[in-house]
Amino acid sequence: MAQTYEFYRDRADEAATKAKEATLDNVRDRELRSEKTWRALANQAQKVAADRAKAEDERAAKRAAEAIAEQ
Repeated sequence: MAQTYEFYRDRADEAATKAKEATLDNVRDRELRSEKTWRALANQAQKVAADRAKAEDERAAKRAAEAIAEQ
């Protein structure tokens, strides 16, 4: 199942909150690492979605051009 940008962003926000609330250094460090990872995944998901939309637009333009050429 593909996760969305919003899912990853929400996990990153949760990790950031936990890091701020942490009283132990190792827990804070773990949550900060988790936040960094979730944010990277969110950015990747956003890039993939943009790339897919761009590819679909290009395919639609190509289909339209082919339909015009067939007339």
